[in-house]
Amino acid sequence: MLRFLLRKISYGILVLLGVVALVFFLFNVLPGDPARLTLGQRADVASLENVRKELHLDKPVAVQFLLYLNDLSPISVHSGEEAERVLHFVPLLHLSGDRLLVLKTPYLRRSYQGKKDVWEMLTEALPGTLVLAVAAILFATVAGIGLGILSAVKKDTWMDTGAVFASVVGISAPSFFMGIVLAYLFGFVLSDYTGLHMTGSLFDYDAFSGRTLTLRNLVLPAVTLGIRPLAIIVQLTRGAMLDVLHQDYIRTAYAKGLPKWAVIFRHALRNALNPVVTAITGWFAELLAGAFFVEYIFGWKGIGKMTVDALEKFDFPVLMGAVLFTAGIFVVINLLADLLYSVIDPRIKL
Repeated sequence: MLRFLLRKISYGILVLLGVVALVFFLFNVLPGDPARLTLGQRADVASLENVRKELHLDKPVAVQFLLYLNDLSPISVHSGEEAERVLHFVPLLHLSGDRLLVLKTPYLRRSYQGKKDVWEMLTEALPGTLVLAVAAILFATVAGIGLGILSAVKKDTWMDTGAVFASVVGISAPSFFMGIVLAYLFGFVLSDYTGLHMTGSLFDYDAFSGRTLTLRNLVLPAVTLGIRPLAIIVQLTRGAMLDVLHQDYIRTAYAKGLPKWAVIFRHALRNALNPVVTAITGWFAELLAGAFFVEYIFGWKGIGKMTVDALEKFDFPVLMGAVLFTAGIFVVINLLADLLYSVIDPRIKL
């Protein structure tokens, strides 16, 4: 089991290294001068040169990449002055000159625009994305399982046909397209009746009342983000329920005189949920890491909107940090899923 875990962790680290390399060299071909983005358009030449030296922009791209990996690594080499200025570290070994081998948290550098630490920006944006992903997966789970059960129980009726058709449409329609449609329809055209707005975040700010929780702003982005997993859950639940409903123990339950709802929910559904639960966990990871365009369309303050804003401004450290953070979520979720499967099915350990 330990060897299995170490192998999976090694694969995850290799994936993260590949993502860092790909994104680093891809973003280095983007237009824009990071030094000028940091100081503004009216900066003088001497100041620009100092900033380029501080950001290592005066070095070849390969050297910049190695320096970025050094910042990311939990065990790395830094000068004493540099470490004290930007890092929370524990010195391990004193090297030549003022160079130190240190143990530290990964350093994602600072935003070119806001001068804030990228890790701090990510932790501030994460709650918004987390709330949105949880709301979306709850909506998809409740509605998807309900429609799947209805479709299986009412097989070959208009309810079954309607649920299957709606699930196919949900799978086929891109999230950004559905977001635009829902925002325009329910947040603009029917806003007087729904009370919803086209854009908004979890908290609104008012000059008099200050920061207020606004849950209604969560409705449209959560529904938009939950449409695709809802469609998958409907089809998985329907297929699993149709298989279970033809089992002998279901006929025996009916023969004992149990009410129909008890047979469906107490006996059939419990045995049909295994593939559904697997899909829910996988989709939650994807929703947590893939809400970029939905957050941007609805103005929802989260990691996705922060990433798109950084891309518009060519804010390289924020882009790198957000992409690496997103990749890390996938790696961790996949690792936990592999461990869970090995616990459920002992054959995987072999």
